Amino acid sequence: MKKIILTTLALLSALFAQEANSSITIIDKPIIFEQERIDMTKQYIQQHYGLTVENIEITPKIILLHWTALMSFDKSFKRFEPQRLLTDRKDIAKASALNVSAHFLVDRDGTIYRLMPENWMARHVIGLNYYAIGIENVGGEGNKKDDLTPQQLQANIELVRYLKAKYPTIEYLIGHHEYRQMENNPLWLEKDKNYRTQKRDPGDAFMARVRHATKDLKLKNASE
Repeated sequence: MKKIILTTLALLSALFAQEANSSITIIDKPIIFEQERIDMTKQYIQQHYGLTVENIEITPKIILLHWTALMSFDKSFKRFEPQRLLTDRKDIAKASALNVSAHFLVDRDGTIYRLMPENWMARHVIGLNYYAIGIENVGGEGNKKDDLTPQQLQANIELVRYLKAKYPTIEYLIGHHEYRQMENNPLWLEKDKNYRTQKRDPGDAFMARVRHATKDLKLKNASE
């Protein structure tokens, strides 16, 4: 346990050092990611993707944007923090007890928090977790409308640029509501044909603004 915690801290320290000379500011606020969560992640990879892995490191190829459907940063963070899925997530509980998470959480004022190592797999989207870095945005007002702020828009643009520069393997920029458009893509790994959800976040308008501001990166959308 101690070794795992020290390894995580070392990774986060290295990431922070790499950002010292960049314009982006990222605050590390780790969720609980101990051996239980690592083991459940490995089990998820085996069950849903048919892969037996020694670790949960990924090669990022997708940046995937979300909203939390909660207007509070603290409430949003507490949803991701525990290792096991909360009891009110009956819609996805049968698929795994592994809690949902994301690599980043962006507050309403645009402050960027990193919740876990960027190259560890998070459970945040069906079918694409093994290749996707997830960015959650506080908001969505009960998953009903795009109410994300201009500050969050700018933070997402900066994060997309930071991640693409750091991981040249990244090819796609998609919204959570677009994920099913990738079911015929080689990056789609989900084996359970009945495991699907309908998503609205973060909406076409928000994605259009982020894509326009990062068009020079030539990232593909979900249908390409």
